[in-house]
Parts: sequence; structure tokens; C-alpha cells
Amino acid sequence: MKLGILKEGKVPPDRRVPFSPEQCLEIAQRFPQVELTVQSSPIRCFPDDDYLNAGISMNNDLSDCDILMGVKEVPIPDLMEDKTYLFFSHTIKKQPYNKKLLQEILRKRIRLIDYEVLTEPNGMRVIGFGRFAGLVGSYKGLRALTIRHELPEPKPAYECHDLAEMKSEARRLELPPLKIAITGGGRVTHGVMEMLDEMKIRKVSIEEYLAIDHFDEPVYVQLEPDAYNKRKDGSAFDFNHFVKNPQDYEGNFLRFARTSDLLISAAYWDPNAPVLFTPDDMRSPEFRIKVISDITCDIKGSIPSTLRATTIDEPFYGYNPVTEQEEVAFTNPKNITVMSVDNLPTELPRDASVDFGENLINRVLPSLLGDDSEGIVQRATITENGKLTERYKYLEDWVNS
Repeated sequence: MKLGILKEGKVPPDRRVPFSPEQCLEIAQRFPQVELTVQSSPIRCFPDDDYLNAGISMNNDLSDCDILMGVKEVPIPDLMEDKTYLFFSHTIKKQPYNKKLLQEILRKRIRLIDYEVLTEPNGMRVIGFGRFAGLVGSYKGLRALTIRHELPEPKPAYECHDLAEMKSEARRLELPPLKIAITGGGRVTHGVMEMLDEMKIRKVSIEEYLAIDHFDEPVYVQLEPDAYNKRKDGSAFDFNHFVKNPQDYEGNFLRFARTSDLLISAAYWDPNAPVLFTPDDMRSPEFRIKVISDITCDIKGSIPSTLRATTIDEPFYGYNPVTEQEEVAFTNPKNITVMSVDNLPTELPRDASVDFGENLINRVLPSLLGDDSEGIVQRATITENGKLTERYKYLEDWVNS
């Protein structure tokens, strides 16, 4: 079995990698049947020399590899026929910008295994960069607040050597009394709370958060889906029912929008589910939120001010709620500052890659290279032999349209 590690070709560039040099050595020891080759890359967070010094084979031509692993979407011209690919394809929500990618994958009879849908039998995700998206996304939201309040701002996350330095920068922040609402309960949300807890920002209950308009210190509240969605028929919220029937629910978030200064959006959103708020809601004098750190980055999805993905170099823009248009960040105090970087973990590429690779080695490679009795790989296989697998047949009309 020949396994190739791809260089990242998506623009803007991503410096992450599925496996560090040390993890490549671990793979060689634990899976002796695997021959591993790394494609040369000038931007990877671990330089080529680190792999070569570890004795890892390096070659720009991976055409003899059976399995090819990257991080972000593989550029369409680089796709090779009849291979098995693992990467984040961003196609399962029918993302229009990746329709041609999925069409080409089908045309070239590629077996596509998507990291995003690698799950345990109970439905929990096996791997992901969620924790680091939460850590960096919360840090950037707090940085936006310091700029708005003309306070000493921390250095950008990508200028920090590692997670330890970013946390050190965060601990030095002197925030005014403000209220932070976080949506979600998964890895991303726990990454957000890890950062806020590091800064000693107090977590409060929903009841306390709604009852007290102004605290004498920064506080945050965590909102699970039952806090901002409710059944249209008035019956009790049921999470399993909500997942299967999101159209039967309506939004209940505005009560938090009226009393929050910063919103950190960290929850998965189904396009059939209610939005958090509408453009009309954002024009209301009662809408208090001034900074939105949209880690989920669903363009014009649950948060209407997320007009586009921003970049690491220019992470913020101003959203004018009257015109519903983008303006230069921090130029108009009436605007809402939006952070919508869609590749946040790449700002801490070394830490994020090592964490990601560890989970790949322990939970995915055994199923990929041997026994998949738990169905981990099977459930994440979107295409095979030129066809969509049964689990993803719902994409058929979209991809063929």
C-alpha cells in the first residue's frame, strides 16, 4: 500500500499537513505494509528538510500512490484518476463553489473520503481541526473588540509561534465589562471556551445572562441549539427531532442579540434550520451585538452579515446593517465588525497538524488500511467507482444539474 502526502494547492495557501515528520515515522512503525511518500512543498509548516532528515521519501510525482491525503480541497487539474483521496471537500452542503470539483471526482472515478464525515458509530466526529478553529476564532473576536474599544491589541494569531504564545497574549488582554454569547456544543465550541477560560472570563448561566444587562466583568454564556431554537407547535425541544426535522423549528436567538456585545458562532448549521437573525433584525435599535466572530463561516447562512470569507491577513470587515453592504473595518462605529476567516487552524499550523495527525493515526488509519468493521471509512466515503455512495445520493440532482 502506497500512501502519498499532498502539498496544499488551494489559494489562499494552507500550511497544515495531515502528518508531521515524527508521525510519518510512527506510521512506518505501526503500519509496516505502508510505503509513505511526501510531496515537496515550499509553504508547509514542517519544511521538506524535516521529512528528509527523518528518512521519509519525498517525490513530486505521486502517481504510483494508492491513497493520497491532503487537508483542503485538491485543485481540479491535480486530481488523478482511480485514486483514493482524503481531504475536506466542502461538498456535503451542496456548496456551489465546489460543484465542479465533485463533478470531476466522479468523472475520474475517484474514491473520495471526506474528513468532515468520519464519524463513530454513535455519530460523533472522529477527527477535525475544530478545537483550533475555536481557539483562534475566539482570539480573533476578542482582538476585534480591543480594536473597536481602542485598547492595546494582541498580536495576530498567525504571528504567534504556537498555541502557548497565543494564550499568553490573550491573558494580557484587559477587556471592559462585556457579554459574550457562544453557540454550539462541539469541538469548536469547546475550543472557544478553552480560550475564554484561559483568560479567566466567567461563564454564567442562560438565566443569569438574560436577567443581568450589565455585569462588572466580562462574562460568557454557552448556547446549545435548544436555547436559540423552539418548536413551532409549542411542544418541548427534542434534539434528535430537531436534527431530522429542522423545518419544524423557529429561531429564538433575538433575546440574546439584545443583550450581547460579541457573538462567537461555533455551531453547525443546517440550511433547513432557522437562521439566528435576519437583516431586518440587525437594523433594530435593540440589536446590541457589535462584533461577530463567525467561525462556521456559512456564507449568507444563519448570520446574514457573513457576506464572504475573509483572509488571515485581513480578517475583519464592517457590515453596514442599513445598506447590508460591506465597508472597511473600524471606520464606522455604527457598523458591526465581522470576522469570517474560513481556515482559522492554519494560523497555528504546527499545533493543529500534530493534533489532527494523532487522531488520524489512532482512529482512521486502522480502518483505512485494515478492518473497517465500525464503518468509520465507509460512512465517510462520498464517491466510489464514478458514483455517489448510497449515503450521499441526495447530492445527485445537485451535482448533475
